[in-house]
Formats: sequence, C-alpha cells, structure tokens
Amino acid sequence: MSTLRRKLKSLSKRLIMTVSILVVAAAPALAIAGVADAAQMTGRSVTLSTSAPAATGVTYALSTAALPTTTAVKSLQIQFCTTPSGACTTPSGFSASSSTLASQPTGLGAATGWTVNAATAGSLRIVNASNATTTSGAVTTTWNGVVNPTATNTTFYGIITTYSDAAWTTPLDSGTVALSTATQIQVALTVGEALTFCAGTSITGQNCGTIAGNIVSLGNGSTTATASGTSVLAASTNATSGYSITVNGATLTSGANTITALASGAASTVGTKQFGLNLVNNSTPSVGTAVSGTGTGGAATNYGTTNTFRFGTGETIATVGVPTNANTYTVSYIANVDGVTPPGSYASNLTYIATANY
Repeated sequence: MSTLRRKLKSLSKRLIMTVSILVVAAAPALAIAGVADAAQMTGRSVTLSTSAPAATGVTYALSTAALPTTTAVKSLQIQFCTTPSGACTTPSGFSASSSTLASQPTGLGAATGWTVNAATAGSLRIVNASNATTTSGAVTTTWNGVVNPTATNTTFYGIITTYSDAAWTTPLDSGTVALSTATQIQVALTVGEALTFCAGTSITGQNCGTIAGNIVSLGNGSTTATASGTSVLAASTNATSGYSITVNGATLTSGANTITALASGAASTVGTKQFGLNLVNNSTPSVGTAVSGTGTGGAATNYGTTNTFRFGTGETIATVGVPTNANTYTVSYIANVDGVTPPGSYASNLTYIATANY
C-alpha cells in the first residue's frame, strides 16, 4: 500500500504540472482573440504624403487587395501604435483629431455615406452604419489633416481592422503595416547674381567663350556706295529687372575731321556724311541679322527699326526687363561721305556696357 500511495502521489503531481503549463500557454491567445480571429488582409499599405516628424495636414492613404471577408463593413479603423502587437501606445505627437475624409472609399460596399469619426486621436476611423453592400475589389481610403509623430527616423505601426458593426467592436479583417518618420534632407544651392556679357566681331551661337575679334573694317568711304560692317554682342542675366546695354564713344574721327553722327536716326543716304548703327536686319544697305538666342532681349526703340541708323554716346541700344537666357545681337554700322570729306583714316573706339538691373 505504501508503494501504491507513492505512485499515485507522483502521478498527481505530474497532472497538476501539466494543467499549469496549459493555463499559461492559453492566456496570451485569450488576450488578443478579438483581432486574432479576423481574417488577414493582403496587399496592404498606408502611404504618407510626407514623413516629416510633427508635420501637420498630412495625407494618409490606405490601400489593400480585395478583402478576404465579403461581409458588409460598417466601420474601419487604423490604430497607430509604437509596437506591432501587445498593448497599444499611441506614438507621441500623432493625432487624427483633425482628420477628414479626402473622398469616399472604394471596395467597402456603399459608394456614399461614409464619414470620419475623429473622437479617438490615436486612430483614423470611418463609419457607415447603413452600409449593407458586401465588399468588392481593392480597398482605398484616404484621410487628410493628420499630424505625424514627433520622433524622427522612428518606426510606428498601423493596425488596420474592418468591422461588421458601426462601433468598431466586431472585427472582420485585419492587417498591420509599418510606417516611419524620417529626417528631412535639405539640399541647398546658392545662385549668385549673374551677368554674362561679351563683345567682338564673331561668336558661335551665344557662347561668350567663342567670342573673337575687335576691329570692324568698313573699307573705303565713297560718294556712290554705303560702307558697312558688323560686330556682335551677347548677354544674359538672372537680374530681377534684366539688363540694359549702352554704346559709348565718339563718331568716326580723323584728327580734327569727323563723320556726322546720325543723332536723331535716319536712313542711309549715299553722298551725305553719316555714321550710325542699329541691331536689326537691314536691306538698305544689306547688312545685319535679327537678334538670336533663347533669351527675351531685344534692340532698344531707337536702334530696332530696319534701315534706320542712329548714334548717340551713352544711349541704350538693347534692353530686357526680366531675367533672361542669352541673346546674340549683331551691331550693323554704316558710313557715308560727301564729295568734300577730307581724306584720312577715320576711326571710332566704341565701348559697350551691360548693366544688370536688380
């Protein structure tokens, strides 16, 4: 009998230990049974319009594949937590209190009648108590006006759940997504004030790196033909009010003798002493070309009329009132002499000045 009692006592201890182990193992399952029983959503994501920490007015866009349970959904929730499971702690700073529905959701049944419930700051919620239409197709729902968590470079989680009632108590389908805030990277570029300008007798396109030459030969003065020639200018600027280009110098001069400058602008007249210029394409004489390039610059009023030439030192010959890409200007020069013009070598040293207007 003593041996039998010892065996029974030993068996009793083993049974008690087995029961204790079963109870401990069952406790977590009972604690999360409400969500654990819900079917698992697939193809799920929540996209933020910005990951900046503490950002306000953020858009949160939910997307999932077709829901596994086709029962009519009356409410949906995304609860935001610092961990993907266990007790939910709302991330510091996160708030859905000012959330609004960007548009009616798709895939949840009814096409209208959904509204936001913002009473729970830690959850994005929508509800439609009258929805009786079963779910169909991919689900999309977008909220505006959300406030991101304040911690930077920090992961947080959204637990998505659909419910068959309008009080977020009877779950149908569920799924968890991971999200994160991130430090915003600021890329800085300093653009200084810029004016590119060059003068010469030849250029390729608008590239001042190719500018060359500084002598314009008009040839021999004649009472039967107009002498002509060209030079080039190129300019661009990022100045708020663009730029202006002036011509500075004297008319053609040989010692004490001069060729009369066309101070008021006039046509070229053979046999009359004249010196002038313009920035357009002319036919009388045939000299010059139109302004070229992608910029918006143009010849000034007094220097932009075909077959009309003018010269006045300090006058503006080209201008633009806004920032502009490069333009190339062809400056056309004409010279006429009369029969009593003294012989000599006539020259003019001209300086072109570009001024950026900020």
